[in-house]
Amino acid sequence: MGAREFDIVLYGATGFTGQLVAEYLSLRYSGDPTLKWAMAGRSPEKLTAVREAIAAPSDIPLIVADAADPASLRDMVARTRSVITTVGPYQLYGAELLGACVEGGIDYFDLCGEPIWMRQMIERHEEAARASGSRIVFSCGFDSVPFELATFFVQEEAKRVFGAPAPRVKGRLRDMRGSFSGGTAASAKATFDAVANDLKLVRILGDPFALTPGFVGEKQPRANRVMYEEDLKSWAAPFTMALINTRNVHRSNMLMGFPYGRDFVYDEMVLTGPGEQGEANAKRVMAANAEKTGPNALKPGEGPSREEREAGLFDLLYVAIAADGREVRAGVTGDRDPGYGSTSKMISECALCMLRDATDVAPGFWTPGAAMGHRLIKRLIDNAGLTFRVET
Repeated sequence: MGAREFDIVLYGATGFTGQLVAEYLSLRYSGDPTLKWAMAGRSPEKLTAVREAIAAPSDIPLIVADAADPASLRDMVARTRSVITTVGPYQLYGAELLGACVEGGIDYFDLCGEPIWMRQMIERHEEAARASGSRIVFSCGFDSVPFELATFFVQEEAKRVFGAPAPRVKGRLRDMRGSFSGGTAASAKATFDAVANDLKLVRILGDPFALTPGFVGEKQPRANRVMYEEDLKSWAAPFTMALINTRNVHRSNMLMGFPYGRDFVYDEMVLTGPGEQGEANAKRVMAANAEKTGPNALKPGEGPSREEREAGLFDLLYVAIAADGREVRAGVTGDRDPGYGSTSKMISECALCMLRDATDVAPGFWTPGAAMGHRLIKRLIDNAGLTFRVET
């Protein structure tokens, strides 16, 4: 890749989440003369309004590009070393941009939680990405960075304590204050609509190894019903984001050469507490899951207020279980609303980590954790309000 005008172009800067990414980059990095970045979107007027609304420097360049105009995307890509895109659902608006990045040999980062589209893009472009030098990194937000890195982190502790990785890991959401993004809801709806129109896609959607082409591991827990977990002394309910997170965790394992083992078993659920109240809470969570993608879900472009975002948080418990039953535990937390405040910081730091700290990562399709591991954890701790800790 020759010299490029920009290090990062943020595509979708006028959307709700895109504006938050732009604000984070401006607040955190505008004083860094070594980072050259630009904002891109369909409307020059809206781009100017966003730049003013977030009080970004007036010399931040603005690029007009539209998913419906492939030539504009190629022109945008030709000017930069990497693209962050918040324009979803990606199965509706992402293929042309991803293809342009592969063709141009540049890095690509998104917030995708759409396993069918991701599988299709991997199959279509993997060979070309490796040839061009492009590094494609899906799922750089709340789905699935904290879950993927929590698995990586607890397995590192398992290796230290047990002398080997654990064949079984449980991911449990202990607390979440905030909301899933409107983009996440729209992506889920688009995925279900695609399946309804092509029933052959049901097999991919239901496959825990949908993102590990050529590899099928052990049978995985379904985690689709309310249950009591004796070792955690808590009731648990299904977790809507497990559909994408579990696939990304298994893909990470494969991309890293199966450090967790080829028989690795992993699931995610929501902890709701002990006793009758915990059981009732679990049933309420299960009943509420449909509302996250139903008619009352947030729409793309909608989101919580600044006060609500800053009052949000998430708290994950990860349990690695050795073959002999011994356990190690880890906690991962974020200090903002997960679907917006934390997500905007996470995708920014993924792009910067690849740009500055993980230049040795080979071309191809990656998960954030498999590509950047400890380097990304450090960035998220230092800059993005996440914590990673071993628990006793």
